[in-house]
Amino acid sequence: MQMLDERRSEIAAKIVPPSKLAHFVLRTSRFTEMVDWYKLVMHATAAYENPGLSFLSYDEEHHRIAIVAVPDLHDQDGSDVGLHHIAFTYDSLHDLLENYQRLKDLGIAPAWAINHGPTTSLYYRDPDGNHLEFQVENFETVEESTKFFFTEEFNVNPIGVEFDPDMLRQRMLAGEDETELKRRPASGPVGLDAVKI
Repeated sequence: MQMLDERRSEIAAKIVPPSKLAHFVLRTSRFTEMVDWYKLVMHATAAYENPGLSFLSYDEEHHRIAIVAVPDLHDQDGSDVGLHHIAFTYDSLHDLLENYQRLKDLGIAPAWAINHGPTTSLYYRDPDGNHLEFQVENFETVEESTKFFFTEEFNVNPIGVEFDPDMLRQRMLAGEDETELKRRPASGPVGLDAVKI
């Protein structure tokens, strides 16, 4: 048995990780509504589209999101296993909050706004109820973000501290330093039951 474990570890050490995440695919019975929503929210364009399939991209990749029409799917009720959310990173808090305001002006509001510590995040629901996290990194380096995971502050509260995006945006527009705006406020213990999505 030990030889099998050693062999497995030896093979696992040689696995080559992917170089990037290419795309994700969504099945929906609300095809037009979903395609329109992703085009708007992600500022995406169609690389290819027909009445039942849409390949969307917002950058140099030929497609980042594919949406497939499948009739008569059941709505999600939150009690099924599966993917919880997909996260997208913005270059700055300014970009994140200005995008928040533009989406809000179009009637699209986040379901949850939280400073996790390593990131400041806004969670949105698409028309099918899938969750998307729009985030900005709170630290300058991955090493600093990773270090935060090992603090007592994170141990007591691994979920984060909720915030009001309107108030945070007002502070930003008033000229407050972005580093300070992204600093997670102190909190008491918070558990998984605090997750609102």
